[in-house]
Amino acid sequence: MGLEIGIGWLTLLLFGSLAVLLLLGLPMAFCTGSLAIIYLYVFGSGSVLNMLPSRVFPFMTDYQLSAVPLFIFMAAVLEKAGIIEELFDVIYKWLGAVKGGLASATVVACTLLAAMVGVVGATEVTMGMIALPAMLRRGYEPKLACGALLAGGTLGILIPPSVMAIVYAVVAQQSLGELLIGSVFPGLLLSGLYIAYVTVRCYLDPSLGPALPKEERVSMREKLRLLRNTIAPILVILLVLGVIFFGIATPVEAAGIGTFGALVVCALHRRLTWVALYDAGLATLRATAMVMWIFFGATMFVGFFVVKGGQTFVSELIIGTGLPPYGILFLMMVVLFILGMFLDWVGILLLTVPIFLPIMKSLQFDGVAGVAGVAVEQIPLWYGVIFMVNMQMAFLSPPFGYSLFYLKSVAPPQISMAMIFRSAVPFLMLQAVGLALCVVFPKIVLWLPGLVYSGH
Repeated sequence: MGLEIGIGWLTLLLFGSLAVLLLLGLPMAFCTGSLAIIYLYVFGSGSVLNMLPSRVFPFMTDYQLSAVPLFIFMAAVLEKAGIIEELFDVIYKWLGAVKGGLASATVVACTLLAAMVGVVGATEVTMGMIALPAMLRRGYEPKLACGALLAGGTLGILIPPSVMAIVYAVVAQQSLGELLIGSVFPGLLLSGLYIAYVTVRCYLDPSLGPALPKEERVSMREKLRLLRNTIAPILVILLVLGVIFFGIATPVEAAGIGTFGALVVCALHRRLTWVALYDAGLATLRATAMVMWIFFGATMFVGFFVVKGGQTFVSELIIGTGLPPYGILFLMMVVLFILGMFLDWVGILLLTVPIFLPIMKSLQFDGVAGVAGVAVEQIPLWYGVIFMVNMQMAFLSPPFGYSLFYLKSVAPPQISMAMIFRSAVPFLMLQAVGLALCVVFPKIVLWLPGLVYSGH
């Protein structure tokens, strides 16, 4: 038999050693996995190690997870096809005459890209290379330009098809179709908040984001001609979301259809080469392998913690605060936000959802200020979308928000890291507003899935 230790000390030891390893710069997947094996052996017994394959195998055989490499490959192919540059060019010509139009065009382009590319890094880096120099060249205030790019780029983890939604659906045993459809309105709400903020600020102070000079604007006829370039990629978006929305195909089948559509679009743009396919395949392999390794490591880590009674300990700790249900939800959001400063979303999801979701299901959410609450059976879906909005904040929160570093890697030298940190703050506030709206008005999340799935 292994050593005996109280659950309080074990929690401190377990998460303390994880923090130390992460601070040393070791990859999340190997930290969680190796710690789980060491602790299982020290505090469990040799026979308890048999738990490892039983935790890992269900993920290896989970059908829904096959959508992850498909959506990542679709994103990589579209990126190689040069679609991102074309989309930005069209939107920016359409919105050029508006003050702050380039920044708004960046957010609109990111929103459309998010619907094709469920991966934040691809959107952030490519848009950083195209949109940031364009805005700085035309006299945009650097902080506003960076902020619009950062916030727009993070929409990729919320607007379907989102890799995060697939992972959450598997961990929470939630319908993936409902989750993808439930995240449509929150994604558009955040996108609208960003555009409104940029536009209002630029109209109050035109020097922040001047409109394009008269000679650079294009005629209506030219604008309509430019729209031709967007037909193919937008058809791919509508196809993927449409087959899920109308229940024609499962999300995994939709991922396959989208991947085929992306290859067709790439061929239409005469960019379908062996080199492009090889690069896209390699990028997919790297990203998928990273996600799956974090999956295996974190699931063993959480498995050990649950076996030792950690789930009950955390539940009693949170419910023991005596906070009302919405207070407990707020506490969870604060914990997620703080974790988001240091960990990536896959790790946070796998570490917290198995512990937080059962607590959420045990609570009654009867609504705030007379607004309708959430039925018990809808809590996993509602919490899932709120979780994804919260994770967007994690991408922007200093000191380790991933988006901040993606942007710095492609920003011109005069854009300092401190400037990128400062530019993220107003958009972090907007994300907090969006999060609060989704909590107070749960229909933003639940109305569309209710409409689509109640008829089935």
